[in-house]
Amino acid sequence: MRLLSALGTLGFFIAIAVPAAASDAVTASIAVTVQVSSRTSLRVSSELLEFADAGGTTPTAAVDFRAGARVAAGSDVVLTVEPLRAIDGPGGAADVDAAVSFSGEGDGTLTGSLAPTQPAVAGRWHGSGLRQGRLVFTLHASAAGVYSLPVRFVLSTP
Repeated sequence: MRLLSALGTLGFFIAIAVPAAASDAVTASIAVTVQVSSRTSLRVSSELLEFADAGGTTPTAAVDFRAGARVAAGSDVVLTVEPLRAIDGPGGAADVDAAVSFSGEGDGTLTGSLAPTQPAVAGRWHGSGLRQGRLVFTLHASAAGVYSLPVRFVLSTP
């Protein structure tokens, strides 16, 4: 908006500074440079994965997301998910024999697994726009019980 106002003001002064007759033509050129800054917006339905394993089942937890980005032409947008601590197993104890994998539903989502405190790429898109989808997390545990895992989602433009 400021750019348009500045251009309008500049055009006004050019018109005043150069007197012209009705039959004269006046031409002016203005060089304009625009810098687009990256901007992201991310909404997720939950930042806590909760699994209830009754034994003999494969428990899952789903997180819906809505990711928006404005990036320079040719840039990528990356969605990562990172466990914030070890999986809390039955009784609240950290269970070293539990692992979590995920699969994506939606354009640009990926499949992978979560490593302790390491980010995993869950989605990758090319260019600006709004994307939405779902990540389905699957628990692989050696014992039945209730498990929870806090996670952090980050949308970035590397």
